Amino acid sequence: MKMIFRKIIIIVGLVFIFQILPYFFNSNNIFPSPFSLWLAFVNNFSSVDIYMHILSSLQRVLVGFFIASIFGVSLALLIGYYKKIGYCVNPAIEILRPIPPIAWIPIAILIFGLGDKSSYFIVFLGAFFPIFTNTYFGVISLPKIYKNVAASFEIKGVAFVKNILFYFSLPYIFTGLKIGMGMAWMSVIAAELIGAQSGLGYFIQINRLLLRVDNIILGMFLIGLIGFLLTKSISLAEKRVLLWIK
Repeated sequence: MKMIFRKIIIIVGLVFIFQILPYFFNSNNIFPSPFSLWLAFVNNFSSVDIYMHILSSLQRVLVGFFIASIFGVSLALLIGYYKKIGYCVNPAIEILRPIPPIAWIPIAILIFGLGDKSSYFIVFLGAFFPIFTNTYFGVISLPKIYKNVAASFEIKGVAFVKNILFYFSLPYIFTGLKIGMGMAWMSVIAAELIGAQSGLGYFIQINRLLLRVDNIILGMFLIGLIGFLLTKSISLAEKRVLLWIK
């Protein structure tokens, strides 16, 4: 009980300090006080616009992430099983992987124009490489004894990939999904800052032009909170699916 009371006192004290600091060190009123941020929160969530921005960002990240997950996992399993395909595909992936997703935004806009399609493409690139890399590492980590047992029972081809390779790689796949979701969420915000007419990235960009720092900080807080919840949801799914790890 005393520990909880101390934490409450510390939080209240920090809020109070940040409330009075702008009056002494912020003569231009650039940095908002906690009370101003609370007013920005109330005003924005009293309007439907902020909800539409959140839904736009979520829709873009989920579509791009889903496509990246399907392609990343499937390709890793494929080239992990068929080594000859890997010899051709891996060099291209290793060349493209270091390129940050934000560097692709001009090309995405040129190809797909402003809007959702270019955002899907940027999110796909952000999520694909972590998912592929972690899944591929899981595939090549398969112990030789599994392969020998599968060969003894004549399990090969699709049955081997589906029933042995995939299940063994699941912990690695979920690690890739969690990293990929973080990259996908950062990528969609970057894409919306430059090439979208809605979303939290667009919300921050518009308020930058309007010099509304309180709304900018609110947008940053929402980005952090939603990104945390998205990654946490994958962690919860991992615990349910991988009960045998415990």
